[in-house]
Parts: sequence; structure tokens; C-alpha cells
Amino acid sequence: MAVVSAHEKPLWMRHGVISPDGTEIAFTYKGDIYTVPVAGGRAKQITSNPAFDGTPIWNADGSEIAFSSDREGSMDVYVVSREGGIPRRLTTHSGQEYPLLFTMDGNLLFSADIMPSAETVIFPSGTFRQVYQVSIKGGRPTLYSSLPMEKLSVNNEGTILYQDKKGHENEWRKHQKSPVARDIWTYNPTHTKAYTQQTHFVGEDRDPVWASDNRSFYYLSEENGSFNIYHREIGSSSARQITHYTHSPVRFLSASVDDTLCFGYDGEIYTLSPGGQPRKVEIEIVSDNEERSLIQSIKQSEASEMAVSPDGKEVAFIVRGDLYVTSVEYNTTKRITNTSYEERYVSFSPDGRSLLYASERDGLWQIYTSHIVRPEEKLFTYATEISEERLTQSNQTSFSPQYSPDGKEVAFVENRTTLGVLNLQTKAVRTVMDGKLQISYVDGDQWYRWSPDGRWLLSNYIGVGGWHNMDIALIPADGKGEIVNLTQSGYGESNGQWVLDGKAMLWRSERAGYRSHGSWGADADVYIMFFDSDAYHRFLMNKEETAIRNGVDEKAKKAEDDKKKQEKSKTEPKNKNATLAEPLQLDLDKRFDRIVRLTVHSSNLSGTMLSAKGDMLYYLSAFEGGYDLWMHNLKDNSTKLLQKNVGSGQLLSDKEGKNIYLCTGGQMKKIESEGSRVSNISFSAPYDYRPVEERACMFEHIWRQLNEKFYVADMHGVNWSDVKEEYSRFLPHINNNYDFAEMLSEMLGELNASHTGAAYNAPNHAQSTATLGLFYDETHVGDGLKIKEIIDQSPLTKKESEVTVNCIIEKIDGVTIKAGMDYFPLLAGKVNQKVILAIYNPATGKRFEETIKPISKWGQDDLLYKRWVKRCNDKVEELSDGRIAYVHIKAMNSESFRKLYMDLLSEKSRAKQAVVVDTRNNSGGWLHDDVATFLNGKEYHRFMVRGNYVSSDPYNKWTKPSCMLVSENNYSNAHGTPFVYRALGIGKLVGTPVAGTMTAVWWERPMDKSIVFGIPQIGCLDNSNHYLENQALQPDMLQYNTPEEVLRGEDAQLKAAVNHLLQQLDQ
Repeated sequence: MAVVSAHEKPLWMRHGVISPDGTEIAFTYKGDIYTVPVAGGRAKQITSNPAFDGTPIWNADGSEIAFSSDREGSMDVYVVSREGGIPRRLTTHSGQEYPLLFTMDGNLLFSADIMPSAETVIFPSGTFRQVYQVSIKGGRPTLYSSLPMEKLSVNNEGTILYQDKKGHENEWRKHQKSPVARDIWTYNPTHTKAYTQQTHFVGEDRDPVWASDNRSFYYLSEENGSFNIYHREIGSSSARQITHYTHSPVRFLSASVDDTLCFGYDGEIYTLSPGGQPRKVEIEIVSDNEERSLIQSIKQSEASEMAVSPDGKEVAFIVRGDLYVTSVEYNTTKRITNTSYEERYVSFSPDGRSLLYASERDGLWQIYTSHIVRPEEKLFTYATEISEERLTQSNQTSFSPQYSPDGKEVAFVENRTTLGVLNLQTKAVRTVMDGKLQISYVDGDQWYRWSPDGRWLLSNYIGVGGWHNMDIALIPADGKGEIVNLTQSGYGESNGQWVLDGKAMLWRSERAGYRSHGSWGADADVYIMFFDSDAYHRFLMNKEETAIRNGVDEKAKKAEDDKKKQEKSKTEPKNKNATLAEPLQLDLDKRFDRIVRLTVHSSNLSGTMLSAKGDMLYYLSAFEGGYDLWMHNLKDNSTKLLQKNVGSGQLLSDKEGKNIYLCTGGQMKKIESEGSRVSNISFSAPYDYRPVEERACMFEHIWRQLNEKFYVADMHGVNWSDVKEEYSRFLPHINNNYDFAEMLSEMLGELNASHTGAAYNAPNHAQSTATLGLFYDETHVGDGLKIKEIIDQSPLTKKESEVTVNCIIEKIDGVTIKAGMDYFPLLAGKVNQKVILAIYNPATGKRFEETIKPISKWGQDDLLYKRWVKRCNDKVEELSDGRIAYVHIKAMNSESFRKLYMDLLSEKSRAKQAVVVDTRNNSGGWLHDDVATFLNGKEYHRFMVRGNYVSSDPYNKWTKPSCMLVSENNYSNAHGTPFVYRALGIGKLVGTPVAGTMTAVWWERPMDKSIVFGIPQIGCLDNSNHYLENQALQPDMLQYNTPEEVLRGEDAQLKAAVNHLLQQLDQ
């Protein structure tokens, strides 16, 4: 038995909730549900399933506990006796459901994202989950409310308290004073049906619970700093603060019928009696489910990067942070490292006897090497003794190492952008490119390559202010002399590599490719730039000219080589290390005249490689979805498809260039460059998974990533080292990724920044619940499902069908749907599968069958979005009598911009006099300048043909009045876009304030790819030198949509926008 005693004190006890009678507390610890007497003591384990169980709530008499669990593959709601036992499952949908409240009529309310009502104008999004209800005995869930109500509490009169959900932001963010922050509301479902806002603090108010008097409530608020408990009368404009904590936030507030409060603080559970002081509940946990410290397995996939040995006999690769080497011909695999830390950026030494890599030992990336010790052993795969050495000894992040061609030096990236070189003999480090001349967005995105003679480096380069105009620079490897910008194009130039013995550079350029119509990005081509005039002219020779020239050159080369061998044997001692090539003579003055485009068509490129002779170009290109491997013969200008759907990645070659290697999709491939035969490189990697140690390493990594990459160095005034110490205490008490992600979110939430927090992408093993694309009549009480609306483009609209509104679906695949029966299991695993529906039409009395293919939940969401947009468009058409156009920008990306362009420059819209541009509920991207430029057109002349008007300039911009709708659920670039729109004076903003979230983020996945966390790393300054982050954007015309309006299908914001434009047009 594993015992966490009171002396060792269990921490990270979450979601504590006191029973109605005030005698017990239910809580979650390490993925199981426990109860403990309010006086403390040994906790009783209620659930012990290997799955994750959480978010417990009590029923009214305290006899049962509802909780969420992923034991059937998705998060569902279960109910169990307070004494434990076998839980009964209440929900079966493959989405994520969480219990909210037991009602007085024997139902349970739960949060779900299934289907809103047909009437509501709430934006159809997973952000705005519905409230469903189901009998505690099970059966068919029915819609209770389309409004996203959270943390419900009901009093004896049936009035519900809840916290609202205005938009997207991490739940555990702290100290935000923002339009998206939650408020407390009441809803009277029995009498007035009214919704009343009870709190108006600009920051967070949450977790409301009724007091025993039924007229006041307790809740959590950050009104005076950290989250504390407050007490407020219904309808009052002021509240009384009950607790006064400053160190950590109070979480998970609940109350008994006698007003005994229960809450979480600093990972522990407290109670507070009326008039008393908070008291910690001392808890002892006794459990036999201690987490395994070591889980061993054999990995035959999950390779994330690779390097090829010079002789092509071995490949080194990374699997979940550990380094391995395997034979290319056999699956014999050698483990090189075996730690819970992460190793990355592996490469071979020129002689193949050493491996170079970076490792994040003790939270700091440094450069390491492992080499074969015994001289007689030639291959890592079969080596019996391997020695490791740490090469760098700094306190700075150092990774992405590469050996110099002679193996005597190592280049590496320090602090993510500074390019340095380490001399392996003297251990001296010199800087060859200052970090200010480069930018890092993703760790490992710094591309550089040694020249064959070891005197130069090619590197990506931004110079001054060139983040969006990347170039390639030539850097002296000795750190002296001038850095030369080789490309100077203003387009995106990247991935420069030396070819033809250093006489030329192969690289990727966007200069000729189609650019994204909106947002950034473009198709690219492969180019070559020559530093040698003779090599350039030789390259331009046709096949016949090349053959003649090669014949002459071979004789001359043989005589020259014989002469050099004789001289070398007389003057130079034998050297076991690789030798450098002859010093390059780089002619840079005419380099722009010696550029050749090699690819025939611009495309979405991945890896590229030029053959040693320079006659064949290999490249990965995505024309039809996946990446295909192509070969272009540069002598006869022919292009050949070698392999479909190979995958993306870097193309590697052995020293002789006979084979191409690629790591993609967790597997490694070998491709014969001549015969184009593709074979998998199999491996059998022994892997030791140490979950406790790995989580500690990821915790350190994530903390350090924010420490080094957060967009301002002062960390928003937070003592980040103290934060690390505070939250690391919880690691021994976490054994699953749900808790781990939540703890990371709490830690990152201390920064009070957007785009932070963590999430766990739990594997969903449940069969996906298919949908029919229908709204059902929730008032229907008989057998079957009564159709209320058939959504446009849903399965029943794809062919001639007799199914109409008010028809009843009586059976699915022969199973009768009884009244109150849960029908979701009948659609489990049926996405895109043929399903037979038995239909009854009450109007005609006819019964018939329809065979359809149900769609996925994602597919239904897309149809709901299109329906929402059409309703908005129709309403604008109606309100403006056809004078005003409407367009919604779904995301700040190229696809959305093309839709905007297509809609507004169509003949139909050209006839309109103005447009409502709706950015509400847009989660961001990168489109602010494109949208602002497009909407800011000013007509400056017209094109006429004999008096007939045919067009205007600018022909590619909207030149008429506009206004922009905004909401609390605008995020990231959907804050930046309306900010720019108003800053340029294009039009008015209508709607609600927008949270200040215009910051560029990198969402990173650490070793465990199911975890993702955010790093807001590039801030945006306005012309007043203020960051847009946490700077709320106020609309010119403030207009809220009330709960009653949106549930009835009314959009007051849309109406206000139309009225504003009509007034402007009629002036």
C-alpha cells in the first residue's frame, strides 16, 4: 500500500466540494475521487479506475456523487454512491461532458458541446458549450440551455446562479482585467425566465454558490488582488470580502446548507464556518495505485529526427528525447542516451566515429558528443564501448551543433539566435554572428551550414527589422570580416546550402511563387547562386556539351591528382581526421547575375537536395495535399515523380550521394537516387519511460522556455523564479496529464498574459458519435426523434428525399427509438457509414426508409457556421432593404481573406452601398494589414468605354463605407485587426470591448506530444509605445447582446451596425 501520510501532506487536491449536509468533502487526487470528513482524517477512495476521474458534485441529499471520467474513451458523466461501488454511466456522446448540477426534479445538468437550439444566434463554437440535462436514471439527454452557463448553483426557489463564458481564454489565467473575464448571473427558469447580471467587476468573478438565506451568495473574485471569497446580496452593487489571501488564488468554492464553505488553496482543502476563520482539512491518503517509476518498451516508430553517417551504413535518430543509432540494412539498434531529459539536433562527425547533439540536462540545453572508444570498432550500431562528453560549459542555452568539415570545430546556436563556434582543442568559443541579426520563433529554426573549406557559414538572416523578409548571409567562420547579405530580395529566402564543392549555393526562395492572398506565406522555388564564373557556365551547358567537357576534365584532373599525391606524401604527415577542401575563392560581385531558378513550378516545398554532379534536383513538394518526392533533370529539363505521399522533412544524403534519406511521420526512409526505390529503415529501440522524471524535466523545460522567450524580459513584474519554486512542490502529487496540464496552466497563468496556459490532448478512444445534421423538437414526448429543421447541405439534403420538417425518425438501423431513449449509441462509429432511417410522416401517415451517410460532429459544426453566417446576411439584407452587404471573417488567414475578397468584390456586393464586416468570435491568425488595406480603398479614377462605365481603381479594394463588428470573443489578431481598422480611421467599431491579446505566440509541444503550452513571444507596440497586450480595445458604439435576445434569435449588435451605416449613407 502506498501511503501519503499527514506528515507528507498530499497536495494538488482539486475540485473539492462539500456535501449538502456539511459532513463530507469530495475531491479529486491523482485522477481518482475521494471523500473525507470535514474534520479531516483518512480519505476514502471512491473510484479506482485506471482512467481519469474528476469534477465531482453532490446530489441534494448527499447520497450520490456525479463525476466526469474518460474510462470509456471520452469524457462522460457518471454517478456513484457516496460509499463507492460501480458507477453508472449517464452520458454516451463521444464529446466531452462534465457534471454541473443535480436539479430538484431528479435530473442532472451537464456541460456539453452537442447541438444548440435552432433559434439561438449564439456563435456555433466549442467555446460556447451548451447545458444539457439527463435523468439520474439515464436515458436521452435533452437541451436545457444554449447559453454557456458554468458553475451552476440552485436555491430552494429554483433560481440558478452561474458564471458566464464570454469567450476564449485559459481558465486558470490570473489577474486579468479584461472584457472576457467572467461575471456572475442569475437565471429564473420557473417564473420570469429572466437573466440578471449580479457582478460587474472588470476582472474575474466566478464559482458562485447560494447562501442559506436564498437571497445572497458567495463567490470568488480578484477584485482586490488574488482570488478570495466574497459575499453579496442579490441585486447589490457591493460585496463583503470574506478571506484575504495574497499568496495563491482561492479555488473551487462550494457551500453546505448551513453556510459552511469549502475551498481549495495552495493545493490543499479548507473549510470556513460562518463567523469563523479558514481551517485546513488535514487529509491522509491511503492508496495502492502508486505510479510506476519505470515502464520499458520497444519503440519501432516515433522517430523525430535523423542524421546519416558519412558512409551511409548507419542513421542516428531521436525517439521521445533519447538518441539511438541503427543499421540502414538491419534493424539492430544501439541506444546512445537513456535519460529523462531531451536530446535533439543530432549529427555525425566527418569520420563517423562521433555523434554531436544537444541535451537539456538539468533544464539547460548544452552540446554533447558521444564517440566510439575502441579503435577496432567502426560502427555505433555494434560498438561495445561509447563515451560521452559535454562540450559547452556555459549557462546559456546552446543547441543546433554542427561539426566543421575537418571535425576540429563545432558551430552552434547560443541563446537561440547567436551563432558561435567552439574549438574542440582549446575549448575557446567565438561569436561569428550577433543574435540581433536573427530571430527565433521555434527552437531549432536557425538554419546554417559550413562551407566545404570550413572558412564560411551560410545562415538565415534578418539584419535590421527583416523578420518578414528573411535573407541568407555569408558569415566568416573566424568571426572576423564583414557579414554579407547574399540574397537582398525583400522576399522570403531560406535554407541556404553549399553545393558543387562550395562553388554555389542552393536555397529556397518565394520571389517567383504565388503569395497568399491574405496573411503571410507563399509558394516557393529552388534557386542556385554561383560564386564561381566557370562553374556557372559549366552548369548552363547542355547534356552534349557537358559530356565533351567532362572527357577533357577527367584527363586533366587525373594528372593533377597524381601530382598532388606525390607532393602530399613528401610533405604532410598522416592525419586521422578529415581534411579540409581547398580554400574557396568566392566571387560575390557578380553573384546576382549568376542566379538560376531550378524548379519548374512554384509550390509548397519541404526538403531539397542537388546531386553531387549538379545534374539532378530532388525535392519534396505538396501539389495535391501530401508531399511527393520529385526529381528534375537539369540537363534535359525533364521532371519525374519518384514517390507519392512520402511526407515532409529534410532530405539527407550519404557522402557519395547514392541514396536519399528522409525522416517523416515517425519513420525513416531510404530512397535510391537512381532507381527511386523506397525502403523503410526499420529499428527496434529499447525505451525506458520514467513518467515522474519526465514530467519534472518537462516542467523545468516549460518554465525555462517562458523565462527565456516571454515577449518582455520583466515577465510582467512576476518573480518567475519564485513561481517555479512554488509550483514544483506539486509535481510529486501528479500522476496524469490532466492534472499536469492544469498545474502548468496555473503556473503560466501567473504571468497574466494571453496565449499562455497548457492543454492535454487526451486520446479519444471512443467511437465517434455521428450526426444527421438535424435540429430536433425538444418538446416531442413520444417515441422517435421529431425533426424541427434540416440543416442545409446536411445528409438529408444531398439527394431527392421525402423527409420533411415534422417527420419522425422511428428507427436507426432497425433499432426502435423509444421515448426518452438515449439514441447516441445508435450512431457510434457511423460517420460516413451507410445508415438506414425508418421515417414516419404524421402529415401523410406514410412510413418509409431513407439510407444516408451521417457526418461527423466537426462536419456538423461547419454547417452550423454557414447557417449562422447566412442568417446574419439575411438579417442585414432585411434591415437595410438590400443597401448594405455583410461578411463574416471566420479566421485571420488566407482562406478567410479570399472569402472576404470574393464576397465583397462580387457583382452582388458591388451594387451595395456599404458593408458590415463582422469579426466577432474570430480566434486570430495574421491578417490585420490585409484587411485594413482592402477596406481602406479610395476611388481615384474610373474606366470608361464610350461613356460606358466598366471599372474603377483601385479595382481590388472595397471603396465604400464600412463598419466592423467586434466581441469579447475576438482573440489575438482579431484584436489587432479592429485595432488597425480604427487606428487608420477606416470606420467605426460596433459591439463590445475586445481583450488586449495582440501578441504572437508559439504553441510548443515538449517531449510528450500530447501536452501543448503557449509562449507569447513577440509583442506589438502602438505608436504611443504601448504594448497591445492587456490593452482592451473599446468600441465606438457599445452594444451588448443580452441572454434573452440571443436565445430568441435576436442580434442587437448586428442591428446597431446596420443602423449606423444607414445613418451614414443618409447624411
